[in-house]
Amino acid sequence: MIVVMDLRATEEQVEAVYKRLEGMGFKTHLIKGVERLVIGAIGDRKQIQNSGIEIMPGVEKLVPVMKPYKLVSREVKVEDTVIKVRDFNIGAEEIIVIAGPCAVESREQLLETAELVAAAGARAIRGGTYKPRTSPYSFQGMEEDGLQLLAEAGIKTGLATITEVIDEKSLGLAVNYVDIIQVGARNMQNFQLLKAAGRVSKPVVLKRGLSATMEEWLMAAEYIMSEGNYNVILCERGIRTFENYTRNTLDLSAVPLIKQLSHLPVIVDPSHATGEWRLVPPLSKGAVAAGADGLLIEVHPDPVTALCDGPQSLTPDNFKILMQELRAVAQAVGRDI
Repeated sequence: MIVVMDLRATEEQVEAVYKRLEGMGFKTHLIKGVERLVIGAIGDRKQIQNSGIEIMPGVEKLVPVMKPYKLVSREVKVEDTVIKVRDFNIGAEEIIVIAGPCAVESREQLLETAELVAAAGARAIRGGTYKPRTSPYSFQGMEEDGLQLLAEAGIKTGLATITEVIDEKSLGLAVNYVDIIQVGARNMQNFQLLKAAGRVSKPVVLKRGLSATMEEWLMAAEYIMSEGNYNVILCERGIRTFENYTRNTLDLSAVPLIKQLSHLPVIVDPSHATGEWRLVPPLSKGAVAAGADGLLIEVHPDPVTALCDGPQSLTPDNFKILMQELRAVAQAVGRDI
């Protein structure tokens, strides 16, 4: 249930409704929009309908939220959520490109990549420091040493930084070093990690699980938001199907559909979706045309020697060409890169 407040409601009136709801045992969330000021109330719907809240000063109406996901839904917030990171916004007119290696391998590799992608127009650098790999014998990441290198790269280039966390311990370390936290596909339904991510103040990129439905994906975002962190960015990265010519099957239909269902920004990772660098440019353009708010692209100075996901990584030269091509597509749909 959501309590829609009059936009002219005073702070005292909003506070009075808050206290009334919490006194009845409801978990409350204040969501401010341009068109609406609402208080999300999680609890027994019948109890709130008989509570007298609808006639309290400053209250416009009570509206039941029919979707199983509440805070994520457009029923709660009509306009798009825009998330500020450093000097740019995710979910606004500019399409944000995040680029970098699958894994932080060395100081030289990361700084070189950061400088190259920044020069091409990327706004953030990605780099895995904790790597959940299929094989226990594969490179698992540099952990805190990698986080320190990411922070250094961000300072030297002015790029925002993002890395994946795999548990509460890595989350606790990462928040001290990077601007954006990523919850990967394998952890989309790691509910304890989602709750922990909901208690930090950093934006969270939530990747869609390997076989997750869109509703399951949105419910995972609800876990984060229900703990108080409303800065959630959804990332479509391909789902597992019967097709074996690509690593996964990129579901571009998710971009416009999720934007109908939810107010959260949506970005696309064409690198993990395909596993093939030649497919990254056309699918990146398709994602922009479909309405994506950003792209997460793997770039490595020498993909042949990469310790992780070299075949899907663009070279710096190919990334530069792609950025030029993406600007034309963005302009065609009324946006910028």
